[in-house]
Amino acid sequence: MLAVFAALAAAGFAVSAIAPLGAVSTQAHAAELDPMSLYETTIADAQALVAAGSDKPLGRETLAYTVYVTPKPTPTPTATAKAKTTAGGSSSGWAPPFVSPDPGSAQAIAYEMVLGRGWGDDQFACLVALWKKESGWRVNAYNAGSGAYGIPQALPGNKMASAGADWETNPATQIAWGLGYIGGRYGTPCGAWDHSQRKGWY
Repeated sequence: MLAVFAALAAAGFAVSAIAPLGAVSTQAHAAELDPMSLYETTIADAQALVAAGSDKPLGRETLAYTVYVTPKPTPTPTATAKAKTTAGGSSSGWAPPFVSPDPGSAQAIAYEMVLGRGWGDDQFACLVALWKKESGWRVNAYNAGSGAYGIPQALPGNKMASAGADWETNPATQIAWGLGYIGGRYGTPCGAWDHSQRKGWY
């Protein structure tokens, strides 16, 4: 009997000694598993639970939940600044700067005539930009495509004969005619400049 008891004790000791090693082996095996697989298994187990009083599994379609998002405040509209225009000024948003003309130049002649009409430096600046674009302020500027001629690019050029017989060579005659044309059609040089900027011609 003693021999049987000793054999059972030895077997029990052997089992207790092997069990912890098996547990360590199982833990090591679990640690080797892909963390994503563990996560997916856990989610699957959680979704398999049965809701209290319901025979449907706990899934997205059975769970009622709301998400609260803090609303963004509505911005208060602010007035945008509009381009300032003087009477007869340019509304294109940009006005050419005033530059004093060289004495004796065609621009100096034009400046005196602009002031004589009661227009200011801002109007002269628009005129300088306009005719620089049209003719480069050259008395003999000729556009072969349209037939326009002179500093103001009169079309046809012989229209300027109403201001003087020397319209082909005299800058003062061309300028006088050009200012009359601008005043009659656009009101001011800045009005003509604005039209030229929008349409490409005046």
